[in-house]
Amino acid sequence: MPGWAGRIRLEPPVRTLNGPGPAAVSAEWADRLIREAHEAHAVRLVRVALLLVGDRPSAEDVVQDAFFGLYRSLHRLRDPDKVLPYLHAAVVNRARSVLRSRRRAALRQIPFEPPVWSAESAAIAGEERREVLAAVARLPVRAREVLALRYYLDLPESEIAAILGISRGTVSSTASRALAALGRELKEKP
Repeated sequence: MPGWAGRIRLEPPVRTLNGPGPAAVSAEWADRLIREAHEAHAVRLVRVALLLVGDRPSAEDVVQDAFFGLYRSLHRLRDPDKVLPYLHAAVVNRARSVLRSRRRAALRQIPFEPPVWSAESAAIAGEERREVLAAVARLPVRAREVLALRYYLDLPESEIAAILGISRGTVSSTASRALAALGRELKEKP
């Protein structure tokens, strides 16, 4: 699948040398790149983050942090096609950080209250969907990450492996075990 930047036809960045440090990109190019990436991918990234962290405000913060990190790192960007893989990895890594913070809070006897489905969400999402989401939320973190990247973003195993820093075989076996666990929990045949 070709990268999104190839379809948008962005002009290459105007690079200026800032002395001995890395080359800088023009502010106009950077703003346009971030804006177009946000318009094209933010909604899907928030949905993936929601699957990983379990609540919308945290998911939105995770994605906002990922885009901010991208903006800060643009001076190192050599290939605009690397923007989406960077964002995928940044969302997963920031979601992990949120979950680590919650675990630390639990250890300090500060209970984390899981998000309560709003009346609007409950009206839109049926009981079956809530059961599936609750079952996914009970899976181990790695399993949720693999399922979100594989079945929500429809990424191939090789990209998932690169994003998570694991082998393709681990991606495959993790997905298989996660689906089997979901099937058992939801009382369906795998």
